[in-house]
Amino acid sequence: MSKHEAPFLPVVRELARTFQAFEHFSARHVRQMGLTPPQFDVIATLGNTPGMSCKQLSEKTLITKGTLTGVIDRLEEKGLVTRTPLPQDRRSIFIALTATGEALFQQVFPAHLAYMQAAFDGFDQTQLDAFCTALTNLRSAFRSPTSPPDA
Repeated sequence: MSKHEAPFLPVVRELARTFQAFEHFSARHVRQMGLTPPQFDVIATLGNTPGMSCKQLSEKTLITKGTLTGVIDRLEEKGLVTRTPLPQDRRSIFIALTATGEALFQQVFPAHLAYMQAAFDGFDQTQLDAFCTALTNLRSAFRSPTSPPDA
């Protein structure tokens, strides 16, 4: 570490490298199942739910609204989701999985969990708990005073 480098920079670098490795590992499997990572994210979020507003879906998936519209377009074209205007606010759209989408969720979600399990098999519960605590604490450090509690 150079004398001008902030002491936290190695943590930032490792966090970025870890996230990139996670994304690459996860995306490779999702693509093998015929989906893009954002499509999988939407299907996994909607699975086992009656559906949700586009705003809720955007918040839960962390996909930006502009990107989410395109993802939903493609999932709708594949017959996996439906869009319905909400009666109380016709500007808001309700997104739900179709029966085909729910069946796909029932197939791909457990398969992806099993695939991801391989990356975590080398860690015991104590280590997993420590990772979770450390990451939660780190995320909290980035919260601004005006951030919502779940941010």
